[in-house]
Amino acid sequence: MIDIKVPELAESVTEGTVAEWLKQPGDYVEKGEDLVELETDKVNVEVPAESSGVLKTQHFHPGDTVKVGDVIASLDETAQESSGPEAADSETEAARDKEPADAPAQSVEKAPEQEETPVSQADKDSPADRSVASPAARKYAREKGIALSEIEPRDPLGRIRKEDIDERAAKATAKKPAAEEEEDRDDPAKPVERIRMSRRRKTIANRLVDAQQTAAMLTTFNEVDMTNLMALRNRWKEKFQEDHGVKLGFMSFFTKAVVGALKKYPYVNAEIDGDEIILKKYYDVSIAVSTEDGLVVPVVRDADRLDFAGIENEVNRLAQKAHDKKLAIEELQGGSFTITNGGVFGSLWSTPILNAPQVGILGMHKTQMRPVAIDNENFENRPMMYIALSYDHRIIDGKDAVGFLVKVKELIENPEALLLEG
Repeated sequence: MIDIKVPELAESVTEGTVAEWLKQPGDYVEKGEDLVELETDKVNVEVPAESSGVLKTQHFHPGDTVKVGDVIASLDETAQESSGPEAADSETEAARDKEPADAPAQSVEKAPEQEETPVSQADKDSPADRSVASPAARKYAREKGIALSEIEPRDPLGRIRKEDIDERAAKATAKKPAAEEEEDRDDPAKPVERIRMSRRRKTIANRLVDAQQTAAMLTTFNEVDMTNLMALRNRWKEKFQEDHGVKLGFMSFFTKAVVGALKKYPYVNAEIDGDEIILKKYYDVSIAVSTEDGLVVPVVRDADRLDFAGIENEVNRLAQKAHDKKLAIEELQGGSFTITNGGVFGSLWSTPILNAPQVGILGMHKTQMRPVAIDNENFENRPMMYIALSYDHRIIDGKDAVGFLVKVKELIENPEALLLEG
């Protein structure tokens, strides 16, 4: 029997949540085939089988938290593909029915829904998880918001039943003030749905709050005339796609413009470490991508060394991996500056939040036709975009922030100059 353990996930990532079992007890799996999908703070990670065999036991359920090194499943490498689910079920049932050595001699008849799960490695290591309960009971306790460690079971063998959970929930409710109890009672005439936040959504929420509480964040704005850039793009987009196999978008131009502005204003390409400022001499630009699970920010490495086609290819590759939940941790770490484009959703104006520990983020917005004064007597309708720079005022002065944004504006309005920025 082989123990399948939670692998090292990434630097500073020590735990995850079981998102989905890809194989079930009794399934025959080949070496390297994925068994379970884990959700971490940043990406989803599949845990593969270390050898071929039959999956015997799942030690955790979807929604459970697991730590690096936890035994998450057991695999029988000696079993044949024809073993089928019956063999796994019989072994699982045997493990569930096994009594402790010092248990009382009396037997307790168990209903099918009250079968116990084997005690996992996490149960042994975590005091909060040492209680013995069936999967149905564990799920019921989670729905009630009751920790198993808070329950005193009436079963002589220590098994936690549904009625034990109900009793503990009733005691908790009885301790609440009447006003608080009234607030907790949902009005049937105003139906609501309660949805548990995913691990990634909680991480996003915490990081955004931390960024606002830690940094002295300010935002400065400007507007860009997109006329020349759109004309250049229209002239070259067909040949560009024919030569490079990728569409010529706005993101490569803005990435190039950001790199040019960062070279002129290096403190925008920095971070704070204690009482020191780290000026970064490289240009790894993070590009915000919206997915069903929330915003992720993969990194375009060495953007200053890539041509327009290289940037467009890399942005498309990372965006596709983000939507497929296939991003590696390494592809999300180490960015020095971030670009986010709310314009794809129709946003005309926003104040983006810093992607800590970075000290600058550029917000792009919707391009919209607006009347622009050409001189004292003439107006023209021009495609205009508002751009925003949020920055950490602890190390970036207003003068540099405004200068950075003006530099981006100048380069976008004169896109041929981007070829000279290096």
